Amino acid sequence: MIKYIIKQTQLPENSVKNTIQLLNEDCTIPFISRYRKERTGNLDEVQIGNIVKFKELFEALEKRKKAILKALEEQGVLTSELNQKINRPKI
Repeated sequence: MIKYIIKQTQLPENSVKNTIQLLNEDCTIPFISRYRKERTGNLDEVQIGNIVKFKELFEALEKRKKAILKALEEQGVLTSELNQKINRPKI
C-alpha cells in the first residue's frame, strides 16, 4: 500500500508511512496537519487528504481482488497461473 500511495502522490515514504499510522490510530486530517507536522514532514490537509483517498482506493481494490479470487475458485476456474497474475504486484 505504501508504494502505491507514494507512486500516486509523489510524497516522501516516511511522511506517507507516518500519516497512515496516524490515520490507523483514528486521527483526523485536520488534527494530523495541525498537530503532527513533525511526523508527517509538514504535509498540508490536501496532501493528507490525497493519502486518505489513495489508501481507501487501495483497500477497496484489495477487497475486490479477494472477492474475485474467491468467485473464480468457487467456479473451479482458478489456475495457479491466473492466481499468480492476479496477485502480482502492479507497482
